[in-house]
Amino acid sequence: MLRSLDSGVSGLQAQQTMLDVVGNNIANVNTTGFKASSVEFEDTLSQMLQPAGAPQANQGGTSPAQVGLGVRVAATATDFTEGAAQTTGVGTNLMINGNGFFVVNNGGQTQYTRSGDFTTDGNGNLVTPSGAIVQGWPAVNGVVAATGPVSNVQLNPGTMSPARATANAVMTGNLSNDAAVGATAESQVSVYDATGAQRILTMSFTRTATGWNVQGSDSAGASASGALTFTNGAITSGQTLTVGGVTVNMAQLSGFAGSGSIAFASQDGSAAGTLQSFTLDNDGTIEGSFSNGQKQAMGRIALASFTNPDGLEKAGDSNFVATPNSGLAQVGVAGSGTLGTLTSGQLEGSNVDLSREFTNLIVAQRAFQASARVITTSDDVLQELISLKTQ
Repeated sequence: MLRSLDSGVSGLQAQQTMLDVVGNNIANVNTTGFKASSVEFEDTLSQMLQPAGAPQANQGGTSPAQVGLGVRVAATATDFTEGAAQTTGVGTNLMINGNGFFVVNNGGQTQYTRSGDFTTDGNGNLVTPSGAIVQGWPAVNGVVAATGPVSNVQLNPGTMSPARATANAVMTGNLSNDAAVGATAESQVSVYDATGAQRILTMSFTRTATGWNVQGSDSAGASASGALTFTNGAITSGQTLTVGGVTVNMAQLSGFAGSGSIAFASQDGSAAGTLQSFTLDNDGTIEGSFSNGQKQAMGRIALASFTNPDGLEKAGDSNFVATPNSGLAQVGVAGSGTLGTLTSGQLEGSNVDLSREFTNLIVAQRAFQASARVITTSDDVLQELISLKTQ
């Protein structure tokens, strides 16, 4: 049997693999987060016709004479170059800017993906189109501890922001220095207890010969009083007053001549609230906005990196699984170390270059035709040998 037949067959098989890979790349030109592959070839073991000879005193050395036995596929390499950004405006669509992979739980198996086309399911889990659950760290009382094992990321619409008791309130404004003795000023604000129950806190000011007296009271019956003095318009005593557990800071009040007007600038309590919307920060933190006006972290999405991403194995659904050659996943927060940052409302497109793929398609086609021609030529040679016998 002619060696060229085996070489031709191996060429057909190798180029067929290249056609398969190129065809798959072209088919996934619009697949979110898809990473194109390329084929790497190597020659097979060559047959030794004559070994190398060492140089002698009166004889030069000779080089080995070998005949190759064809080609084989050495590897299919994955190109992890970042794809182009595609703006969607959907809050749950995420794109990794830089290195890293999303961590997902697919039927109990940990997998990794660059596709951030996420939605929420009936349980509020953040999931991929195939139902794999995105992994991260949950928040406890608005604080995320991005350490330890990851778990399911949830965006449950029924999430509540707990009530927060009012501990501090701040007043601003001017108490007129030239107001008549006995003149009054008043301001009210809603404050809350630990259960979220609302009550009205009232601060009443009365002009005296030396400054202003203040009387604080709330609708629950608590009260307190004090006196304020000013020097050149700046408050010098009576900056705070505690009424029913709420410390009212009056250090920003002034006592200049002219018109007077006072008001509460802020208070730090709130009633309980339900989740209205959420946003995602560049580090993967999910910040919820609640009906009580509060904002707090609900969790943080985890990213993973690998020593050798080329060692990852494609598992379908645009997901990868770790292998012994990829190394262990290094899970961390977006933007830390070598991990990229996250952008909400965008998706990473496929990194398939159509112009390059069509060129590879032509190259593979011509190589396939050439290998087929080697086989037909070898067949013609064999036919000539058979003809010699029959003549």
